[in-house]
Amino acid sequence: MSPATPAPQSGGAALELLVHGVGGATPQDMLDDPRTVRVTGDATAAMHRRGADLDAEDHPERYAQRPVPEAYCWSNLTSGNGTRALWLLLLPFMVANLAHWMRPPAGGRRGTVRLYGVLVRLLALTLTVLLTAAACEVALDLTAWQCAGSTACVVDRSWLGFLAADRGGWWSQPGRRLALAAVVPGALVGLLWYLSNRTWSAYEAQRPPTGYDDVATPPPGTPDPEGEPRPRPALGRPGFWYGRRLVARLRAAHTAAGFLTVAAAVCGAAARHDRESGSTALAALAWTLEAALAAAGLVCLLVVCRRGRSEKRVDHVVDRTLVAALPTVSLILLAAALGYAAWSRPGWQSAGTLPGDATFGVLVLSQGALVVALGVVALALHRSDPDPRTAMYGLGGPAVAMLACALGGVMTGGVAQRVADWLDGPGTPGAGGGRIVGPPVLLSWQASVIPVLLLVLVVPCAVLAVRTTLAARRYAAAVDVDYGVETPDPVRTRRIASTRAAAGLTDAAPGLVGIVSGATLLLGAGAVAGAWSSGNVPGRAFEGAHPVIASAADTAQATGSWLIGFGFILFVTWGRRAYKDASARRTIGILWDVGTFWPRAAHPFAPPCYAERAVPDLTWRMSSWTRTTGGRLVISGHSQGSVLAAAAVWQLPAHTRRRVALLTYGSPLERLYGRWFPAYFGPHQLRALHGEVHCWRNLYRATDPIGGPVRVPADGDKPAVDRDALLDPLVYGRDHAHPLPEPVLGHSDYQADPAFAAERTALLDRLPPALPRQRSDEPADQGGSGGRGPAEGHGSSEGHGSSGRSSG
Repeated sequence: MSPATPAPQSGGAALELLVHGVGGATPQDMLDDPRTVRVTGDATAAMHRRGADLDAEDHPERYAQRPVPEAYCWSNLTSGNGTRALWLLLLPFMVANLAHWMRPPAGGRRGTVRLYGVLVRLLALTLTVLLTAAACEVALDLTAWQCAGSTACVVDRSWLGFLAADRGGWWSQPGRRLALAAVVPGALVGLLWYLSNRTWSAYEAQRPPTGYDDVATPPPGTPDPEGEPRPRPALGRPGFWYGRRLVARLRAAHTAAGFLTVAAAVCGAAARHDRESGSTALAALAWTLEAALAAAGLVCLLVVCRRGRSEKRVDHVVDRTLVAALPTVSLILLAAALGYAAWSRPGWQSAGTLPGDATFGVLVLSQGALVVALGVVALALHRSDPDPRTAMYGLGGPAVAMLACALGGVMTGGVAQRVADWLDGPGTPGAGGGRIVGPPVLLSWQASVIPVLLLVLVVPCAVLAVRTTLAARRYAAAVDVDYGVETPDPVRTRRIASTRAAAGLTDAAPGLVGIVSGATLLLGAGAVAGAWSSGNVPGRAFEGAHPVIASAADTAQATGSWLIGFGFILFVTWGRRAYKDASARRTIGILWDVGTFWPRAAHPFAPPCYAERAVPDLTWRMSSWTRTTGGRLVISGHSQGSVLAAAAVWQLPAHTRRRVALLTYGSPLERLYGRWFPAYFGPHQLRALHGEVHCWRNLYRATDPIGGPVRVPADGDKPAVDRDALLDPLVYGRDHAHPLPEPVLGHSDYQADPAFAAERTALLDRLPPALPRQRSDEPADQGGSGGRGPAEGHGSSEGHGSSGRSSG
């Protein structure tokens, strides 16, 4: 990457704040210098400078002709140590959380917006219950109930010997086996609570800047200097990046729901036995315990349905009574259920499957109903403020929510299918004649529709392939015109044209997502209908049908079981590889760079939101530097870094934004975020940002599959944000200045284009001249990640302390 060097000829002190994109970058690469110094921040995210620029503020005469480059490195927030690869297992939760932020603009319909949030939060709750139910299925049903109760299954598994029903030990009674096995799903729920609480403290507990009077964001409706009231966009509100109250509340509700699911699974079998055996006292105790579980579950639903995030203010307060009491009460009920199930019941034998198989069917139906209702609400919102660029006519959120449910089904079903195959030995679970009965038949039906879904996808994928090929042929003539080639090289032209055509596949993503989610919804409904109507796995349900149909059912069941198991194994192996391989860890980190930008507003067990650390870091840095020096600042963001930069600029007070220029390149602000998250990055919001920031310029290439134009037109004396598409490669063929072929860069290395330095220089020259440098006797550390360092008026003696350790 070329150095950040260039040269406004006037205007005084200037800082260029570089923010990298997905996948991360080292400060050495960003600053093009092996000797870099961390000026503020920690090992997770920090600001870096070249060693020679450490005391730049104390020697402004050295920088009269160029800005001071400073790099913000945040890659360790998403792709640091190997344990974060385990976040892959939380992928369904992350996708469900994205659905919350994909709603169309409100159009003044606050009640509809609240309903949309409630539906997403309820759907997220079903995913927690689904994960816990899957753990109960493996530990309680398949292992403790079926295998431990079968002599043929236990004989080859000595580790289950003390639970074996035919050995007459203390643990041999079904209720006691279930109570012991409940430790596994209970520990899983506890682990999710711990990770959510720990990651909140490490990533998201970064309060917005409040240490300086001029950093505080004015309340909504505050008049601007011209006297006109200007409502703050959502990303500019003080509480947007600090939703502590909602996260704590949801964490309590989801934790309680998980414990209650385990309690219900343990209690249900014992309660059915007591009712059938005629034990009045135990039956009454069962009814009391089940009523208490139902009441606690209702409280969880009410907590989830309560009002969501408060973006207009910072949520410093936590509902402490609720947060502490709800998980505690659920744990007490779980302990009571375990004690009730462990009560001695001589003569009780486990047979068939554990009561509660219908749970999976109820969950799938509930998820389908919630997705449909979410689609109706999303369409209503979209019609109130339609925009042709919005993905899927506002149905992006419901479609992604459906995919979250599908991912949850694949992962949980995959675990159950693999464990059942392992316990059943050579038999096929559900086919009869095996050592165990197997998992609920619905899981086999869900696995069987996966091959059908893949066949459905063949058609749109083939259409996209043909469209891309035809587009490449059309672009060939445009390539020759763009470069003014007199004697074209067909191979070179075809390569450039093909890259441009492939980059356009990003714009076809909404259609493909719509097909996948729609087919998943229909096939999922068919799976539930088939499982409930037949009561058998697909292979047995179609035994008397036409040979072709029966063969197709057997093939679908076998292939689907293999695919669903392969999918789960792929997740596990990815996680193991990422733990050992830094390059694989970085690749997986890219997934989280895109998916975990948004706060946890729907699911508290989703991977943590890195922007709740990164955005306050950038806001603090810009505010403190402009306050201390009175100088000009250009924040330069690439790819996902441009989204962070825009979000940080939105958080600045108006008078600070007027001293800041925004340079974005390879930016997905409109192409991805504007289309999929229109309520936050739609055309109105991007135009408002253009009007509020002093100046903004966006660079993009036709060969870039991620970045694109932001489509913000000129506004008064402000020119349009987008520059004409940059040529890529820079040179078509060979010449004396470029004796070797130039590469097609696509999404990377925008600084290699001379247009980058020219646009940055133009932005700096447009900013107002630097104010006289302000010095203050008050401490620089006002309570934020950007409050210390040599860039805030402290000289090199401070910079070489704990905040100034060398990174090179």
